[in-house]
Amino acid sequence: MERSLRAARGATYVYFVLCGTLMGAWVVHIPAIEDRVGISHATLGGLLVLLGLGAFIGMQAAGPLTDRLGARVVVPAGGVLCGATLVLPGLARDPWTLAGALLVFGFCNGCLDVSMNAHAVHVEKAYGRPVMSGFHATFSVGGVLAALLAAGAAGAGLDPAAGMAAMGAAGIVISLATARALLPAESPAPAPGAESPAPAGEAGTAPASKAAATTGRVWLLAVLALMVMLCEGAANDWSALHLKDVLGAPASTAAFAYGTFAAAMTLGRLLADRFVARFGSQAILRHGAATAAVGITLVALGPWTWAAFTGWALFGLGLSGCVPQLFSAAGHADPAAAGANVSRVAGLGYVGMLAGPAVIGWLTHLVALNHAFVLLTLLCVTTAVGARVLRTDPDPDPAPEDEMAALAP
Repeated sequence: MERSLRAARGATYVYFVLCGTLMGAWVVHIPAIEDRVGISHATLGGLLVLLGLGAFIGMQAAGPLTDRLGARVVVPAGGVLCGATLVLPGLARDPWTLAGALLVFGFCNGCLDVSMNAHAVHVEKAYGRPVMSGFHATFSVGGVLAALLAAGAAGAGLDPAAGMAAMGAAGIVISLATARALLPAESPAPAPGAESPAPAGEAGTAPASKAAATTGRVWLLAVLALMVMLCEGAANDWSALHLKDVLGAPASTAAFAYGTFAAAMTLGRLLADRFVARFGSQAILRHGAATAAVGITLVALGPWTWAAFTGWALFGLGLSGCVPQLFSAAGHADPAAAGANVSRVAGLGYVGMLAGPAVIGWLTHLVALNHAFVLLTLLCVTTAVGARVLRTDPDPDPAPEDEMAALAP
C-alpha cells in the first residue's frame, strides 16, 4: 500500500483524536466555568443548546466547502479555528459572553467534525475496506486524553482559561503540522452523459432521478443517525442517575454506569471494522441496534445493579458500530458530494444527541426514569428494521495486496 495513503490514514486518526480532545477540554472544565460565570444548571443547559446550534451550522457550512476545496484545506482550517476558539468559554465572565463563546466554538468544532469525517470516507474508499469505526474510536480516546490533561493542569494549579489556551495552542500546531499528510482534493468526475448524450426529451432525466434517489437515501440515513445518537445522548446524561435514583446505588458505584457504557462503545468501535469487513455494514447496523435494544431493555426492567451494568455494556457495545456505518454510507452514496452528505447525517444526528437527555427528562414527568428508557428500546428496534437502507452499499473489493490485511488494524 502506498506510503501516502498510510500517512493519510494516520493523519485522519490524529484529527479525530484532536477533535475529541478539544471538545473534551471544554466538557471537563464545565463545572469550573459554571461556577466562575455564576449560572445555574438550568441556565447552563440552555446555553449548551447554543453550542449545538453552532456545531450544526458549522457542519452544514463545512460539508460543501470540503467537497469544493478539498479536505487538505478545510480539515486543518477547522482544527486551527477549533483550537483558537477553545479558550473563549474559559474567558467568559457572564452568561452573555459564555453564550457567544459557545456558539463560536460550536461552529468551529462542527467544521472540524464534518470535514474530517468526509476525509475519512475518502481514505476508506482508497483502502477498499472498512476503517471508519476505528476513526470514531480514536475520537473517544481524545476525550480520555482531555480528562487526563485537565486533571494534570488542575493539579498544577492552572486556571481553566490557561489550561484551555495551552491545549488550544497545541491543537493549532498539530493541525498545521498534520495537514500535508491529508489526501489532495479529487478531480471532479465527468458529468453523466457527457460522452453519450441522452436522446432528445430524455436528457438529464436519469441523472436527476439518480440524484433524487441518493438524496432521499441520505436523509433516511440521517433519520437513523438521529435515533442512534439520541440514544447515545440519553446514556451520557442518565446512566449514572439511573443507578443512583432508581436502584439506590451509592454515587461512587453509579459513576461506573457511564464508564461501562463508554468503555464498551470504545471497545466496540475498535473491533467493528473487522466485523464490517466480514459481515457487511448492514449486518453490523441491524445486529448492533438489536443488541442495544436488548441492553437498554435490561436496564429499564432489571431491578438489580448487576443487570444495569450488563445492560449499559450491551447498550454501548451495540451502538458502537452504528454511527460509523451511517456516516460511511452517506459519504459513499456520492463521493463527489461526500462532505455535503456527511454534513446532513452528522447534523441531524447531532440534533438527536442534544435532544436525547431532554426527551428522557420530559418523559420522567410522566413515568419513572427506568420506564422512560423503553423509548430507547423502540428507537433501537426501529433502527434495526431500517438497516435495510444500507442494502445498496457496494461492498468494495480489496486490492490484491490488501486481501490478507482485511482484518488488520
